[in-house]
Amino acid sequence: MSMSGTDGFYPPIEPYATGRLRVSDLHELYYEECGNPRGKPVVFLHGGPGAGVIPVYRRAFDPARYRIVLFDQRGAGRSTPKGELRDNTTWHVVADIERLRAHLGIDRWQVAGGSWGGTLAVAYAQTHPDRVTEMILRGVTLWRKAEMNWNHKWGANWLFPEAWDAFNALIPADERDDLPRAYYRRLTDPDATVRRAAARAWGEWESAIVSLVPDAQFVDDHAQAYEDSLSLMECHYMVNDAWLRSDTQLLDDLHKLRLIPAVAVFGRYDLITPVQIGWDMKQRWPELDLVVVPDAGHAFAEPGIARAMVQASDRFAGA
Repeated sequence: MSMSGTDGFYPPIEPYATGRLRVSDLHELYYEECGNPRGKPVVFLHGGPGAGVIPVYRRAFDPARYRIVLFDQRGAGRSTPKGELRDNTTWHVVADIERLRAHLGIDRWQVAGGSWGGTLAVAYAQTHPDRVTEMILRGVTLWRKAEMNWNHKWGANWLFPEAWDAFNALIPADERDDLPRAYYRRLTDPDATVRRAAARAWGEWESAIVSLVPDAQFVDDHAQAYEDSLSLMECHYMVNDAWLRSDTQLLDDLHKLRLIPAVAVFGRYDLITPVQIGWDMKQRWPELDLVVVPDAGHAFAEPGIARAMVQASDRFAGA
């Protein structure tokens, strides 16, 4: 039985160990371990790219039964250098996950993540399926062009026209056909004032559409991250198509995961990663347990999402 708190998660916990892992001449990762050192290993992959770990992520797993591993991806959170774009691709981070597993002496582990973290979980599991015991995904994106366009060209704007107009206001009309690229130019501008204004505007648009009802906690948790690295890193990955070999690579390779028990949680009103993505995954991966929360959007901490994530982790805890 779940011992989760009133918000759907387990009570707050602190790491029992933290460390740093040098993964290249340039990049060093921060990681932490929580829960039971002898428990079932799980790695939780944060979103973004570039968002970094926040304490609530630790709470999706029973600390008595799980050895919970979290880390800040390249350029994010407490990893260094902050906001670094060099040697920062999907496949660098997939290799980092595997390097961290080996560093911690873990043979196989559960892999969990939401949004971009779910993308990474899929990419990692497709690369190293023999190292994955189960998967828990939340609001995952497969990084297809149509998914990117939904957020930054057409789709979500029809539901939040006032936020969309504010998002567009920073960009001249002749650049608005490709907003991620237009923002990327400003986020890499030599002028820090230009960079900060772009990072803030990008973050305000995403914060407006992240949850079914306005989520002040999400805005507070992520405001500094957007300015530090989140807006920049998201655009960096978008303009490079996440370094995938094709628009449908992750979808096409789902057959590699069919022997891995997995749950994918989506909010019915998720405007960042619509349920259609989960439906498309289910058609290629029939064994996937697709859970659609009827009263939620995209945010990790929405009560229905929290309950579904904890139910999934409790289900796999003894496996």
